[in-house]
Amino acid sequence: MAPRAIWKGAVGFGMVVIPIRLYPATQSKDIAFSMLHSTCPSRIRQKRFCSYHEVEVPQDEIVEGYQFAKDEFVVMEPSDFSDLPVPSRHTIEITRFVGLAAIDPMYFERGYVLEPEPVGQKPFYPLKRALETTKRVAIAKVSLRQKEHLCCVRPYGNAVAMSTMFYADEIRSVDELDLPEGDSLVSEQEVAMATTLIDQLTGSFDSSEYRDEYRWELERVIEAKLGGVEPAATAPAPAKGKVVDLMEALKASIEATKSE
Repeated sequence: MAPRAIWKGAVGFGMVVIPIRLYPATQSKDIAFSMLHSTCPSRIRQKRFCSYHEVEVPQDEIVEGYQFAKDEFVVMEPSDFSDLPVPSRHTIEITRFVGLAAIDPMYFERGYVLEPEPVGQKPFYPLKRALETTKRVAIAKVSLRQKEHLCCVRPYGNAVAMSTMFYADEIRSVDELDLPEGDSLVSEQEVAMATTLIDQLTGSFDSSEYRDEYRWELERVIEAKLGGVEPAATAPAPAKGKVVDLMEALKASIEATKSE
């Protein structure tokens, strides 16, 4: 089934306006479970319940509210969201171009793919080719799900991808962590050994080489239970936090990598 566009608007690029549709670039493969009553087992259903009137509330009587003090709320109307004077509600307005390496991966949040409307195809692909030629990505803003996101627009195969990004004040600082002064804890020989191990394990990235082992094993357990078989416990023992000699561990790792 073809994906459904979650947002329609335009990409603003100088005086150029490109009508586009926005699609999620990823899909969750997590295995979903339902809550059951252990004695039946029947499905547990959650009800929307008013704590004041002590009654179940129908969907058409539910509104959104912002809590500004304990048990005190300001009620929000749909127009309070739709009438906000924010240009990024309808336009992904590009404001700057940078090299992708200038963006720390910590800032990336969620991926999307842009599809040009038929009338927007002509200006869409020159933008894509220009990004490829200059090896740049575009920085812009877009409003999705009651938030204005910083975003990165970049070529992606025959398409153009957009990744929403966190703002600087949303990235937690590491200053509060108890981190040692790293340079005082290592020797040049240890760094050289670690570099050798890194060199031996260096290669190209092919995402098809990896799979979710947890999901695969969980599906195996579910299939066994559907067949009336209780799967044998095969969970590995948790790693012990013992202190090891770093040089010996690095040497052993290098030798093991050579044999592989």
